[in-house]
Amino acid sequence: MTETTSPPLHILLSAYACRAGLGSEPGISWNLAKELAQFHEIWLLTRENNRDRIEEELQKTPIPGLHVVYCDLPEWFQRLNRGQRLVQLHYYLWQIVAYFVARELQETHRFDVVHHVTYVKYWSPSFLALLPVPFIWGPVGGGEMAPKAFWRGFGTRGKIYELLRNGAQRIGAIDPFVSVTARRSAIAFATTNDTAACLQRLNAPDVRVLSQLGLSDEDIATLENCAQDPPQPARFLSIGRLLHWKGFDLGLRAFASADLPENAEYWLVGDGKEIDRLQHLAADLGIAQQVKFLGKRSREDTLQTLGTCTALVHPSLHDSGALVCVEAMAAGRPVLCLDLGGPAVQVTPDTGFKVSASDPDTAISQLAEAMKQIATDGHCWQRLSQGGRTRIRQHYRWSVKSRFFKDLYETVCDCREEVSSTPLREGVP
Repeated sequence: MTETTSPPLHILLSAYACRAGLGSEPGISWNLAKELAQFHEIWLLTRENNRDRIEEELQKTPIPGLHVVYCDLPEWFQRLNRGQRLVQLHYYLWQIVAYFVARELQETHRFDVVHHVTYVKYWSPSFLALLPVPFIWGPVGGGEMAPKAFWRGFGTRGKIYELLRNGAQRIGAIDPFVSVTARRSAIAFATTNDTAACLQRLNAPDVRVLSQLGLSDEDIATLENCAQDPPQPARFLSIGRLLHWKGFDLGLRAFASADLPENAEYWLVGDGKEIDRLQHLAADLGIAQQVKFLGKRSREDTLQTLGTCTALVHPSLHDSGALVCVEAMAAGRPVLCLDLGGPAVQVTPDTGFKVSASDPDTAISQLAEAMKQIATDGHCWQRLSQGGRTRIRQHYRWSVKSRFFKDLYETVCDCREEVSSTPLREGVP
């Protein structure tokens, strides 16, 4: 153990999604656990199906101070959930199984803090909040909704998806166990201001906004090595599943209306249900020759492509996170996004452009203006490029975030000890 003079704390992390070497939610849990094990004794409670990936990584690089505990639902239910057909129900029921396993672990190890890490969503409970230990929730997201003004651009399938998603949020919010999770949290971290408002309505006592995302030093070095000088003419890039709520149609419309050279390009990496619609839109806008649909690519190829673009365009309508925005900033690529969700927390005026999400026309107009400025103003591009790299190193390195939580755990424990040791005044319960 390093950098702590007092005995290491016993910390239990709950991580439904957790796999070494991956991005998104599995990577969040693994990277946080790995870094925290430098300071405290970490028990990582996760699913049985994560075992192979984790054990393989630990054989290559043992991590003293990290103890992994696996648990899962019966095999017959696992078969029903094959292909994640019942993933939300599986997640909910796993929380119950995890509670009973954690209660047994608590008898032996006497945890100082319990921390729910994944899934990153607020509208499903963590029964670990019922343990007699300070409970930290999140960061959790899921309170973001696509503004109604943008719904007119969705197809029927997209509108049904949004209705079902909003309904699931509302049902989750009235689950009494979700309310208990919020009220019993010592601190509840929200990925966005929208989710913070939801947690406050659930009466969480201490709500703070914090991005759940981070990058390892190795990831940052890889992204910096991928980065090249901005191409001439300009090349804009969007990365992600081609879904209605990703807003890539807004990016295409902005590109078509921006005053850019005729040989400027817009590349899209990813696949999904909206590909035909987006291809037809590019043709209707008269930019089909400038737009390239590159399909789904490996992470290595995607990062290499990211390093060759002028800027990342990520006009998502309800992202809690958006790791790609963090990766783009690490590669020195300015980010163009809507002032919504996770990207609005990550992107600042020193790293890119956040445009209004009041209505589609305004968003498209402001995105087009940002594209033109980045493409034509080299000084602006250099300032945003450097600003992105600086922001990542200061706030989004896992080594930095782990120290934040290490200090937070110690503060929470100190406060608990002060409260428990304070003599009661007569008449005060």
